[in-house]
Amino acid sequence: MATLVRLVGLAASVAVSTALTIAEINGNKFLSPYNGQTVANVTGIVTAKGPDGIWIRSTQPDRDARTSESLYVFGAKFATANNITVGDAISVGGKVSEYRSSKAYVYLTELASPTLEEKLSSGNQVKALVIGKDTTDPPTQQFSSLDGGDVFAVPNNVSLISVANPVLQPKKYGMDFWESLSGELVTVRKPTAINKPNNFGDTWVIGDWKVTGRNGRDGLTQDGKDANPETIIIGSPLDGTSNPSTTKLGDSLEEITGIVTQAFGFYRILPTTALKVKKSQNPALPSATKLQSDGQCSGLTFGAYNVENLSPNSTHLPAIAAHIVDYLRSPDLVFLQEVQDDNGPINDAVVSANLTLSTLAAAIASIGGPQYAFTDVDPVDDKDGGAPGGNIRTAYFYKPSLIRLFKPNAGGSLDANAVLPGPSLKFNPGRIDPTNEAWTASRKPLVAQWEVLGKKGKSEGVFFTVNVHFGSKGGSSSIQGDVRPPVNGGVEDRQAQAELTANFIKSIFAQDKHARVITAGDFNEFISVAPLQTFVDISGLNDLDAVAGIKPSERYTYLFDMQAQQLDHMFVSDSLKKKAKYEHVHINTWVDKAAQISDHDPSVAKLDVCS
Repeated sequence: MATLVRLVGLAASVAVSTALTIAEINGNKFLSPYNGQTVANVTGIVTAKGPDGIWIRSTQPDRDARTSESLYVFGAKFATANNITVGDAISVGGKVSEYRSSKAYVYLTELASPTLEEKLSSGNQVKALVIGKDTTDPPTQQFSSLDGGDVFAVPNNVSLISVANPVLQPKKYGMDFWESLSGELVTVRKPTAINKPNNFGDTWVIGDWKVTGRNGRDGLTQDGKDANPETIIIGSPLDGTSNPSTTKLGDSLEEITGIVTQAFGFYRILPTTALKVKKSQNPALPSATKLQSDGQCSGLTFGAYNVENLSPNSTHLPAIAAHIVDYLRSPDLVFLQEVQDDNGPINDAVVSANLTLSTLAAAIASIGGPQYAFTDVDPVDDKDGGAPGGNIRTAYFYKPSLIRLFKPNAGGSLDANAVLPGPSLKFNPGRIDPTNEAWTASRKPLVAQWEVLGKKGKSEGVFFTVNVHFGSKGGSSSIQGDVRPPVNGGVEDRQAQAELTANFIKSIFAQDKHARVITAGDFNEFISVAPLQTFVDISGLNDLDAVAGIKPSERYTYLFDMQAQQLDHMFVSDSLKKKAKYEHVHINTWVDKAAQISDHDPSVAKLDVCS
């Protein structure tokens, strides 16, 4: 009680002084209105200590939800030198500073070069704010007012938070919400992990507040323009412990209390101690696909799998083989991406992947799978991106007793494929416009035409496939970074690649509007973003997720930052929509990092390619 009386007296004395409050220092925008100024007599209660400073909470809040009542006091020796501990009420001076370790990040307001003016009391109660109870729920749709309503808008990089410095709207925008709590001690109740930890143990979570996009594994799936701003990453514990490395998608965690801050491009909570897993989702692994081949063209199965830098000596090659047999049920035709050359990342003149593909085929056969045949086209050495020397490419596995290339005539690395009357292909298989600058340091789509073999080897139908692996998102900026809308790395390249691929498919339909076309692979883009919208508009193909009626929350093949997302897609022509079925097999997104075989989930479709 005596402590409370001293605090009340303190608040009264400060209220009539000319000192700034913490709320005034933070202001109602991203940047402090007092940046660069020296201030004195800033009062607050110490709520937490870190290795390089302390956090203090105002004793005189202003009741404005836009202005944080807490502040980081930066000084590695400040607390020790002045014997400051949690619960102390202090008065400090220093220089208001905006800090970031990279110009790509949002600034953190702090009080630098601090001096202790007075220790006012000790033993004060420190209580964390419960998110969603003592605060509003985090917004669930938009990140920033500077995104124009679409965080994936093209063009991007049209404004900067550090320049525009908009007034915070914490009830509407996710970044504004977390900024309004900068420096605050908070509690996340009933947290759930929504991704695997990164290499530093940082783990994205949600609490018991309202969310959107929740999938069956309790992660959050990106849907259209909604990229889940209601999430928060849990960073390094303040007590020096380490977060677990085995956390999985959907794990229930013990209650988290820590400090909201900004670092390395993201708002985060620095917990007082390490995360603890209470319960994991069951089953631990997904079921095998329910889609099995009928062994005839009225019901063929098609798999798609980014096998992540697969070479003959890859330690994960046997597991990839087991996935194809046990989980994909040995599809009749498999679209493969990220197949490396015969000596993997050794950077020499080797470009053939025959050994890689034959080793995988042998591994599949050795565990009871079919004896796949394969086809690909070698790239020009070191011209298709990926790991230096790896020469990754797309390739096909197929069951030769059921499917074969129609009039095979393989093209070379630089041969541009074309659609001939029939329709048929100039090169089968062949690559799309491989010398076009749109494919600089990127994989070229592999086009093939197939015929289905019936009884006595008689052809029962012909269809086309396009196997893609568009340019990467390398060079993207943080979704919570300074640049708005965030930089979507390589989007211009993917736009050009989408147009080239779509126009090639369009030329097939110009010959036969009823042609059967399947396009699949790693598009490195979301279905709602410009390159894929353009691809659909020009090609006339249909998103198989929508055709098969997969719930939007279950359309994911990849985990990145705060969300489950879909980079791998399959598109089909109108002639293949009838009775089409499709599944994503979450064999890699559900497991912990050590058990992950590829960073992508595979998918399986069942299609009638003859009627």
